[in-house]
Amino acid sequence: MSEIENKENPLGYERIPKLLGKFAVPSVVAMLVSSFYNVVDQIFIGQYVGPIGNAATNIAFPVTTICMAIALLVGIGGASRFSIELGKGDKEEARECVGNAVWSALILGTLYAVIAGIFAEPMLNVFGATEGALPYALDYVNVIVIGIPFLILSNVISNFIRADGSPNFSMICMIIGAVINTVLDAVFVADWGLNMGMKGAAIATVISQIISFVVAASYLFRFKTVKLKLNKFTFNIAKSIKIASLGTSNSLNQVAICAVQITMNNSLAHYGALSIYGEDIPIAAFGVVMKVNSILMAIFIGIAQGTQPIIGFNYGARQFDRSKAVCKIASAICFTCAAVGTLMFQFFPEYILAVFGSGDALYMEFAVKTMRTFLMFIMLNSMQLIFANYFSAIGKPIKGVILSMSRQFLLIIPLMLILPLFFELNGILYAAPITDFTSFIISIIFILREFRLPEYKKQNI
Repeated sequence: MSEIENKENPLGYERIPKLLGKFAVPSVVAMLVSSFYNVVDQIFIGQYVGPIGNAATNIAFPVTTICMAIALLVGIGGASRFSIELGKGDKEEARECVGNAVWSALILGTLYAVIAGIFAEPMLNVFGATEGALPYALDYVNVIVIGIPFLILSNVISNFIRADGSPNFSMICMIIGAVINTVLDAVFVADWGLNMGMKGAAIATVISQIISFVVAASYLFRFKTVKLKLNKFTFNIAKSIKIASLGTSNSLNQVAICAVQITMNNSLAHYGALSIYGEDIPIAAFGVVMKVNSILMAIFIGIAQGTQPIIGFNYGARQFDRSKAVCKIASAICFTCAAVGTLMFQFFPEYILAVFGSGDALYMEFAVKTMRTFLMFIMLNSMQLIFANYFSAIGKPIKGVILSMSRQFLLIIPLMLILPLFFELNGILYAAPITDFTSFIISIIFILREFRLPEYKKQNI
């Protein structure tokens, strides 16, 4: 990249704390708002359907997780490539990234929506549906599949909007959808509204997703860094694969999370049936705890996404010291936020859980234990996520994939299967803190080795 290009783009010279404020804050707000799509549904369902509704949404949640895996594969991959090409000064290549990503999102989103619609019941059975929760989960999934393409497209476009230097607009897209979702939940779900239960919550979600997509799509021909034209919205398989390679780490992390959810739901149903709690209470309690955790995870993911254009641009411009500094500051911020969340989970779980509706004494007992144990080391998990994202942002996706997979497939899933053999239902709870600690050690080794490379020795932050 030329020295002139570097001086023209604030990503190459602006103070890093200021850049993080500009890009990470709107991204965090956008992710928090996005997470409320599911959290708001969970709150209304918990209040007006009850714990069985919470269990059903937990069973159905992998459907949305797979959506996010596709969105991150294309969105993070495309935005990372877009930022790297801008850093190199190749605007034509950056322009083509957008077209390929939009087409990829449309094709994959439509294909997944058709598959999920046709095979909804078998999928839910694989996801761990119990006899009592299955009808409620089907009511929910049969409607939300309509919104799958819109959800994926809006998330992909939002990543490009952020990479184009308009994080506030990306945030607005999410806020509009979340506000509409909340209002419509009150209309469709509440007993003083249409009282449509699970179907009502799903209808509210789909409408809000469509509106979010429309708002995001309106930005496509108003990019600041490149000029987009319809004839540039072409689909090239080779370039799409190249884009996807950079989003693989983030996407596989979601796939792994989905695998964890499926393993967890089935284990909870099996060992729950052997306990005093029964098979539905553990699934319902875990569903609520995971939704609470998703709010904190939204902060981590938002910070990671906010760092992506800064890291990618500076790495492409060979300003490696700036990329390193962004990673260090972002990980420190995530650790601090996670520490606050951990204190709340440990000392005020009853108050947090009460927001999602009430249950009997057994339900509250298990939910409190789950929140305190399963989320014990969320601080370490937050830093591991930042480190994995860093490798994707600098064009080294394999390392990011290894970090993501080490936590999910190599650690937590085997532990969820092994520990209950010795500790029964409690063994599922112990799997998370052990995994978080071990994966953190692995990620520290990877990131320190990266920062010891010769290119990082230069200091001109």
